[in-house]
Amino acid sequence: MSSPLTTPLVATDTAASALFIEKRPLEDYAAPAQPSLIGMTREALAEALGEVGVPERQRRMRAQQLWHWLYVRGVQDFKAMTTLSKDLRAALEQRFTLARPEIAAEQVSVDGTRKWLLRLPGEPGSDPHEVECVYIPETDRGTLCLSSQVGCTLNCTFCHTGTQRLVRNLTAGEIVGQVVLARDRLNDWQRAMAAGGEPEKRLVSNIVMMGMGEPLYNFEAVRDGLNVVADGDGLSISKRRITLSTSGVIPNIARAGAEIGCMLAVSLHAVTDELRDELVPLNRKYPLRELLDACRNYPGVSNARRITFEYVMLKGVNDSLVDAKALVRLLKGIPAKINLIPFNPWPGTKYECSDWEQIEKFSEIVFAAGYASPVRTPRGRDILAACGQLKSATEKLSARERLALRAMAMTD
Repeated sequence: MSSPLTTPLVATDTAASALFIEKRPLEDYAAPAQPSLIGMTREALAEALGEVGVPERQRRMRAQQLWHWLYVRGVQDFKAMTTLSKDLRAALEQRFTLARPEIAAEQVSVDGTRKWLLRLPGEPGSDPHEVECVYIPETDRGTLCLSSQVGCTLNCTFCHTGTQRLVRNLTAGEIVGQVVLARDRLNDWQRAMAAGGEPEKRLVSNIVMMGMGEPLYNFEAVRDGLNVVADGDGLSISKRRITLSTSGVIPNIARAGAEIGCMLAVSLHAVTDELRDELVPLNRKYPLRELLDACRNYPGVSNARRITFEYVMLKGVNDSLVDAKALVRLLKGIPAKINLIPFNPWPGTKYECSDWEQIEKFSEIVFAAGYASPVRTPRGRDILAACGQLKSATEKLSARERLALRAMAMTD
């Protein structure tokens, strides 16, 4: 029987399994009376200017001015937009805001990773919702991990986010808002201006759509948001520094290449349909052969623009040397790198992380076959910010669960 709160789109074909493949959102986005300009495209900004009486012949120029203030200067007050007349600033302030997502909590890990719990509006009369956004500093880059949904459409059995309900999709503005907010908190606008806007000088230099949610089940908002983020006259994060991760929503993989043009990562995690059906139930709808065909045909894929295949290392499940050799065979002919991810534990999971020695042996086989096979260093485990651990306060952990998870992180 379906949960009364979450309706499956596609039921499984095995009565023994209580899992279903996809969840429907419980709510739709309800726009506020005063919408934020953050996340709007140039076309949307021109429409907004029309709403406050700007003549059509001036809208393109005024939209470009707004774009500069929003995405180059990062201003938070209309009064700071000094290239606009006082009357226009007042009219914009009466009709719109420059609001970012509200920060409900901020945590900083011992390794410098930052996690923000962001509060988003719910439907009228309902409670607000929360998503998580994570910033991961490294010596040569700063990566911001963005969420695309409150909860997740999917039910991957090893992923904490997959255990919660799908409440709703994020808007393009809420996706861009995570980037703008991170730059606010890290004082990155001033750094970018002082450094001439060079990406390597910014604290936020890379974007990964690997937070809460399946991005390709919120395609239009993700596309519009990432195109704003990548625009060279604004936030200007190169599409080669933006990676979208999917569990394999095949119809939208080609669209992502054509309409976004970013790098692609695929949550693979298994080398047989039988095992992937269990770990990533979406595989029952889009099996491995179809998924890998979509990867081979991804627009722009080449040795210079390789697809990243993510493979979580689960002890005694998918980490044998036989699995490693099968993985190499499976990806033959696809320009790829393989990202091995030590499993990040969470309370109630039945899985364990592979032993480090086994991970190294697995990596050696993949590397010997000619694939880059970095082992992802777990970051932010002590603040529940590591891969597969995100779970919003909409689905709160108990104090005991949080203590247990932190104990796992500190002793791993």
